[in-house]
Amino acid sequence: MWQALAATLVAAVFAAAVAQARSVAPGVRAAQQLLVASVRSTQAAATTLAQRRSTLSAKVDDVRRIVLADDAEGQRLLARLDVLSLAAASAPVVGPGLTVTVTDPGASPNLSDVSKQRVSGSQQIILDRDLQLVVNSLWESGAEAISIDGVRIGPNVTIRQAGGAILVDNNPTSSPYTILAVGPPHAMQDVFDRSAGLYRLRLLETSYGVGVSVNVGDGLALPAGATRDVKFAKQIGP
Repeated sequence: MWQALAATLVAAVFAAAVAQARSVAPGVRAAQQLLVASVRSTQAAATTLAQRRSTLSAKVDDVRRIVLADDAEGQRLLARLDVLSLAAASAPVVGPGLTVTVTDPGASPNLSDVSKQRVSGSQQIILDRDLQLVVNSLWESGAEAISIDGVRIGPNVTIRQAGGAILVDNNPTSSPYTILAVGPPHAMQDVFDRSAGLYRLRLLETSYGVGVSVNVGDGLALPAGATRDVKFAKQIGP
């Protein structure tokens, strides 16, 4: 008798829980949809503002060049500004260089095999530290400007892991990872071919089936980097 009563009580509690979950679910879905819409709207607004900033920055640069190009001192300042802009990644760059493409192997290897996992419990093969090493190797090879999937690498820009995603300057990126490096292409390639970055990629290619390609090209277009407020500066030279 008591067993039947207990079973009835459990069934009643379960039914009540199901009913409550069903009543709450539509509200949860609506909240999720509202949140997704808000995120997309904010992203669109941010993109529009970034494009407007780039347009205004280009206009300011044009006016500055017209004003400074009239005399020798102005031309000297322009040359110095060009050097600083390149170092700060504050202006877009177009020129010859290298394109390094790194492609995740996808479902090719048996990533459920623990021996094939680079990180325990994860099926991710390409990690933030791989891209960091490639970027550093490209700088050492003579690159003057670098971008990853359209994000310019400059001061204070980070390449970091966030769970299963890689963030470049807080922008999520995914395979295939396209790294553009503007600079003297053939001289860069000679050094990069012997670099720690390419050596790491070749190991991943052999061990996990990662796709790796390095190509010389002309007219590589890199955007300006994100501008940041300077809160502290110290003069280190005359």
